[in-house]
Amino acid sequence: QAHLVESGGGLVQAGASLRLSCSTSGRTFGTFVMAWFRQAPGKEREFVAAIQWPGINTDYADSVKGRFTISRHNANNTMYLQMKTLKPEDTAVYHCASHGRERLSRDSRDYDYWGQGTQVTVSP
Repeated sequence: QAHLVESGGGLVQAGASLRLSCSTSGRTFGTFVMAWFRQAPGKEREFVAAIQWPGINTDYADSVKGRFTISRHNANNTMYLQMKTLKPEDTAVYHCASHGRERLSRDSRDYDYWGQGTQVTVSP
């Protein structure tokens, strides 16, 4: 069993930056694919970014490519999402997720473990 806890969300103005963190405990962090998903009110959960152990291979949704950077620090079992040039449409609850298989995935159904989420609100 893996436990994931997100932090770093908040209220910012458009154009600002935020860094989200996902701390993990329980099962071996280093062998998992980690990802960020987000869910805005009234919308389905959508893929944001994923990173494969040990942190070389990544994947991004087109909507965040060039603005967001996913990374992981295996020594302290933490994953990050650096978000720059935030837009109001980035407003959502951001969840981190993980699974124990090797391949990157954009499908939320492939992920076994989820955090509770952290709210990101971007004002115009």
